[in-house]
Amino acid sequence: MANVMVTGTGRSYALGYNLALRYLEGGDTVIATIRKPSPEIDELKEKYGDKLIVVTMDLLDSGSVNLAAEKVAQKTDHIDTLVNNAVGVSPDCDKGFFEADLDLIPRTVDIIAVGTMRVIKAFYPLLIKAPGTALIMNISSEAGSIEKCYRTNMIDYGMGKAALNMATMNLYNTFKDDHKVNIFAVHPGWIRTDGNPDNPAPLSSYEAAGILKDLFETRCEDFTGHRFITNEGVDYPF
Repeated sequence: MANVMVTGTGRSYALGYNLALRYLEGGDTVIATIRKPSPEIDELKEKYGDKLIVVTMDLLDSGSVNLAAEKVAQKTDHIDTLVNNAVGVSPDCDKGFFEADLDLIPRTVDIIAVGTMRVIKAFYPLLIKAPGTALIMNISSEAGSIEKCYRTNMIDYGMGKAALNMATMNLYNTFKDDHKVNIFAVHPGWIRTDGNPDNPAPLSSYEAAGILKDLFETRCEDFTGHRFITNEGVDYPF
């Protein structure tokens, strides 16, 4: 059984929570991070006890992330898999260039890309203590592909995911020589992450989490393939 950390797990209808649930159902120990109290995570804690470690942290604050890493290090000596799922968008995400408040963009990019790097840096000492190769999976999106971009809205979200993809490549170059830590960005598919039954997306968050969990298990030792992949393991253009 593995130690798996998932960020952004506070909402039961969203992907992060369901990734945590899938790993718990598989018998793994899960470190679930939240930004604020979550009754849904509290219920999982009651059910799974010591198999679920819940930590609060703010990805916009290095001090908060570093403190969370110290607390996790008191509970476990290593992390096998880190899934960076936490995300945030501005109120103007659905607006186009001429309507959106551009001053809202930096916060989204900070959460999605820089926040992920804060997490990786803080938890790196636990990742390199994994018995085998530790795996980092950054949850990206097709919206972060520059080559495939077709939208005129979701500017802050797309920029954040594109920046996350660049961070993934930079860290791949940083980690690749010693093979202690591997890293990918993954487009998780079209998911009903809002929990709305009228959402036309084909996958529930629980279904998507199962697909991703299986995918992650196949990529841990892949140090030569493309770094941006779909939930089906297909290379996706940056």
